[in-house]
Amino acid sequence: MKINHAILHVFDFVSCVNVYSQEELDLASKNAKRYVAGHAKRALGNIDSKRGEFAEESLFAQELRAYFRGERDFAGLSVQIAEYLAGELGHADKPVSTDLLVVDFEDDPDSTVRPLTDEEAEAAYEARGKRYFALMLLESRQAYMHEVGYGEDGAQRVDVARHHAILPNPSQKVSSFAVVESRSLDVLFCDKERAIAGEKRRLIPDGLLQCSTEASSKEMFDTACRIVEEVAEEYGANAAVAVSKAKAYIAANADESDELAPWDLGEEVFADEPLQKRFEEALADKAVPERVVVERAVAKRVARSHKIRTDTGIEVTFPAELGENPDFIEFSSAPNGLINIALKNIGRIENR
Repeated sequence: MKINHAILHVFDFVSCVNVYSQEELDLASKNAKRYVAGHAKRALGNIDSKRGEFAEESLFAQELRAYFRGERDFAGLSVQIAEYLAGELGHADKPVSTDLLVVDFEDDPDSTVRPLTDEEAEAAYEARGKRYFALMLLESRQAYMHEVGYGEDGAQRVDVARHHAILPNPSQKVSSFAVVESRSLDVLFCDKERAIAGEKRRLIPDGLLQCSTEASSKEMFDTACRIVEEVAEEYGANAAVAVSKAKAYIAANADESDELAPWDLGEEVFADEPLQKRFEEALADKAVPERVVVERAVAKRVARSHKIRTDTGIEVTFPAELGENPDFIEFSSAPNGLINIALKNIGRIENR
């Protein structure tokens, strides 16, 4: 990941003082660069991100196009965003002190597994990594810390104090952010409803971006798998095998494209035509589109394994592609109507 620009602004609703930085973060600092890259990477790969498309009258889209054309400077645009968000958050029923992190970065999902040096990374991303503009609302957290001082008699003393301005770690999820791709202006975002001036609304998509809201990749994935499970149970098929087949197909399809054709799942998962038709009817009832976008990273993460739990309390997790391979795992029905699960060709077992 290459960080082109990053800047941090402070909305302090305790002291009622907002700080709009005029200069960017010093990316020569390893701590700053690591922190920004960590949050940018998590935002880009967040499986709960919803997709959006800018409205024609979106002022934010106009400003962003001007920025990508080189007609707006990064710091100036970030301050404009900060002033709007600070004004809105300041009218919230319960304002929470927040930092705004704005980042211009590039990412290459096909980069090699081997960690690259800084020089190699710079060369690898030159003219081939996708470029993004991201903004993240980092709500301040409270944390306890030691405080060194002196008592009345001059003796040194260590007390416990509570700090009110702790930033979330880069490994933690951020609940409100937006990421926009430079060429297509495709939007990924997460946000929560806030009570602002007595009205509940989502500040980022409805107020700042002015964009539509579509289901997240994970929501589309969960819908497809849920329909597969329901159809299998309705017709007495093995739901565990059916869902693992669906996951294996989605994971394999992600190697070729970020788009998924849910209607093709019926033929891949169900051998019998009645089940295929019932699956298509269920998709139509749920108004699932013919093609949906499921990012490769999302598909790989949520489709690589399948977990089942029996009514006896036993849990089994296995790679989705092995769900229909009887050489490794086999489901069979006993004469009494119960289900047997056989795990085969195991060379070693570890306690986890």
